[in-house]
Amino acid sequence: MTRLSSVRRIQAVGAAAAIAAGTLVAAAPAAQADRPGAPCTTPELKAAWYGDNRARLQQLIDDYGTCNPYRPNRTRPVAVFDWDNTVVKNDVGDAQMFWLLRNGKIRQPAAGDWSSTSRHLTPAAAQALAEACGTLAKPGAPLPTGTPEGAGCADEINAVYGTAATRAAAPAFAGWDRRTFEPAYAWLPQLMQGWTAREVRGFTAAARAENLAAPVGAGQQVGSSTVTGWVRYYDQQKELIGALRKAGFDVWISSASPQPVVEVWAEGVGIDAGHVIGIRNTTTYGGKFTSHLQGCGSVADGADTMITYIDGKRCWINKEIFGVRGAAAEKVRPAARRQVFAAGDSDTDISFLRDATALRLVVNRNKNELMCRAYDNSDGKWIVNPMFIQPKKQKATPYPCATTGFTGRDGTPGPVLRDDAGVIPDQTDTVF
Repeated sequence: MTRLSSVRRIQAVGAAAAIAAGTLVAAAPAAQADRPGAPCTTPELKAAWYGDNRARLQQLIDDYGTCNPYRPNRTRPVAVFDWDNTVVKNDVGDAQMFWLLRNGKIRQPAAGDWSSTSRHLTPAAAQALAEACGTLAKPGAPLPTGTPEGAGCADEINAVYGTAATRAAAPAFAGWDRRTFEPAYAWLPQLMQGWTAREVRGFTAAARAENLAAPVGAGQQVGSSTVTGWVRYYDQQKELIGALRKAGFDVWISSASPQPVVEVWAEGVGIDAGHVIGIRNTTTYGGKFTSHLQGCGSVADGADTMITYIDGKRCWINKEIFGVRGAAAEKVRPAARRQVFAAGDSDTDISFLRDATALRLVVNRNKNELMCRAYDNSDGKWIVNPMFIQPKKQKATPYPCATTGFTGRDGTPGPVLRDDAGVIPDQTDTVF
């Protein structure tokens, strides 16, 4: 047997195994070679990765890319990336909030009633915000949060957003499902009410330019506080996204930052707005954002109980990528209707990572449930990489997988369970 035929036989066996395991892909037109009749060249990853992660990712590209005649399916394989701290270092939602506050782009709510900005805002938080911001602007007008007189208002908004508590340490939010919603994340797009998507994209472009130009480690002044003032794209992830796209993958971003914000940032890695799934506002007939959010699955627009967060990410991916409508979008779909690859860094990414059928990349930020599942690696499809810039130190104690690593819908902690309901034992942090 020649070397070439041996290689092809190995590829065929690998493809058959993949089919047997159910690692099929979503229906979409197959990518073509750059020129008809041109030799097909599989992209090769060059950047540095931890351990054998680059080899595992390259194998994914080799197996599912369009140059492999024995790939599991002729349709395009789907890859989905989280955004904040997965593709970039730091959080573009935070960068947006800080820019809005510094530039006075958050509007006084109707009648000065801050409870209208989120159904989950507590009376204590609504009162604290009203006291800090109430006399600074008329309802509907932008608050002067970038001025000395507006510093207290900026501080209160930033406290509620960043710590989910008031400056007086009162809880800022209550009554939400911890597996489908995060009220602080949702509050950012809700505070952009009154602006259009086009205007928000303009704000984002300005914030992006500032954060990319700032030195690594730079801070910025917001109200009376110094906050993070820089963002960087990860070179490794940028190269990986480019290689997947060249190999014929259908690459998407799923983020718990606002839709137009991620659209602008995603342009930097070659992802168009049509392949971005972020938190989406409802709009007026004139196209202005309201303080309510689009729903998914069984959750109606304006109910404000499901965003791109844990199980909500699964729902939005099923809806937008695979065309599933209604309550079925909230369920785990058959393997042929799921992404083959997923990448994330936080517990907010757990569900869509678990749904990936071939490989799951985790950027280690010491998040309990995520790292419990990644290190347990019960099906051999998880790989872990340290943060590419300023990686976290090794977690000093094991992850509490067997006791409190999981957070229930009401916030109650519990053990992290495998698919067979077995308890995952505590895991030691080994990739840092």
